Amino acid sequence: MSERSWKLTLVGSLVLNAFLLGAIGGGAIQWFSTRGETHAAARVQPPTALRFAANELSPERQQQFLDALKRARREGRDFALEGREARHQVLELLAAPQLDRPALDAALARTRAADTALRTHIEQGVADFAATLTPDERAKFAEGLKRRGQWRLPLQQQKAQQQSEQGSEQGKAQEGQAASE
Repeated sequence: MSERSWKLTLVGSLVLNAFLLGAIGGGAIQWFSTRGETHAAARVQPPTALRFAANELSPERQQQFLDALKRARREGRDFALEGREARHQVLELLAAPQLDRPALDAALARTRAADTALRTHIEQGVADFAATLTPDERAKFAEGLKRRGQWRLPLQQQKAQQQSEQGSEQGKAQEGQAASE
């Protein structure tokens, strides 16, 4: 190799090493600065699917609820397919060069009807299951529905309700202490 090629190789190597050291240093700084912090995406969110509404019930009741949900969803599969097909048709009509408003309205109506029928079928399954519960189990089930599934309260409303319940419990405890004094 000539002297010039050695110099070019040395300069190229130095530039590459500088980039590598910068990348390693930047990665180390980033790692140490976020070490120990929890990211919003990494937080464990409580399950919100309807199938978790019976979590406070006994394992046998939970299994009965899951079976009832599966049966209702299986029986409502035709409604789900109708809704999916109607949504695809809505998308096709919207993408068409000429908007056919009556056909679009009809496809949207079919989508709504299928979705409503499916939801009605699943809600009837939930109501049928609730009819088999004791009053205490039904109260626990209703609490589970408040936190999960399509009947759940918004997160802020759940927090406000928990705080008011805790406040009323503390007030009762203070009244009990005052009465005993």
